[in-house]
Amino acid sequence: MKAIMTVTGIDHTGIIAAVANGLADRGVNITNVSQTLMDEYFTMIMQLEFDEATVSLNDVQEAMTPVEESQGLVIKVQAEELFNAMHKL
Repeated sequence: MKAIMTVTGIDHTGIIAAVANGLADRGVNITNVSQTLMDEYFTMIMQLEFDEATVSLNDVQEAMTPVEESQGLVIKVQAEELFNAMHKL
């Protein structure tokens, strides 16, 4: 399955490492990433790929909850198909 993840929050050291480690712990592969800073705000969008037979989209979102809390971020995960459909309207 392919998914899109967005990450936003106040910039600080360790955001990318925390997110990548949380994903790796669930066997999720990062296939594309774009990140930028706008003043003190960090924003990142990632394309993810994982085996839906072993991890669900909900599992991925739940795995990000401790990362959100510890890093002070907002992380959203959507199926790539849904993301694409929403942006074609």
